[in-house]
Amino acid sequence: MNRFLSNATNKIDAKSRVSVPSAFRSVLAQRNVQELYCFQDFVFPAISIGGPDLLERFERQIAAEDPFSPDANEMSLLIHGGGVFMKLDAEGRLMVTDFIRGFTGISDEVTFVGRADHFQLWQPQAFVAAQAQARGERKLAGKRS
Repeated sequence: MNRFLSNATNKIDAKSRVSVPSAFRSVLAQRNVQELYCFQDFVFPAISIGGPDLLERFERQIAAEDPFSPDANEMSLLIHGGGVFMKLDAEGRLMVTDFIRGFTGISDEVTFVGRADHFQLWQPQAFVAAQAQARGERKLAGKRS
């Protein structure tokens, strides 16, 4: 398996660290990801995390635009201005920094959510609410078809 799938909620320890689920660590290891690119998601109150390839994908999109265009500038503002690099510690834990807490509202627990080529950090109740809303919208869309 080389995709981030499923979700799991873990407690943040007294030193503001949280254990990344083993399935997610396995995907990172398979992809040989040493440094994590973390950015504030464009839609949800979540931090999206992947390898440097995720940042490179966004930078290719920016490079395809006129560098002075509003689209290129907005994308750079979001992916560069709203992004940081982080690393897991030797035990597979991630530091839950103010960058993460301030954007997500995370306090004492983190929900890790698989998104195929990357994963996200959510405040647990916000994830449950967003997932329920998405499920409801899919259900309504099915009835309209």
